[in-house]
Amino acid sequence: MPYDEVTIDDFEKVKIAVGRVVTADEFPEARKPAYKLTIDFGHEIGVKKTSVQVTEHYELDELVGRLVLAVVNFPPRQIGPMKSEVLTLGVPDELGKVVLIAPDQEVPLGGLLF
Repeated sequence: MPYDEVTIDDFEKVKIAVGRVVTADEFPEARKPAYKLTIDFGHEIGVKKTSVQVTEHYELDELVGRLVLAVVNFPPRQIGPMKSEVLTLGVPDELGKVVLIAPDQEVPLGGLLF
């Protein structure tokens, strides 16, 4: 599958930061099964809210305290009754269900992917 070419300047515009999930809640208003997350990205970025469609692989209590990666400079997006402030990143498993991407070691909150 061909992809559109991007430059390093394009890539550098996208800010992907590490954060820690502070709270995870059911999101029954979502069209597809999802959770609402509150994620702490450290003092420079702050605490942001988002929704994630990861109910196939994660229970709510597994998410709290977990490190995640998210795009933190997209404009907010309305998802049902909530405003999603970041895009939490994941990859599909063999059935197309989302598996979250995270650092494999403890790192400072707010650290940017490069």
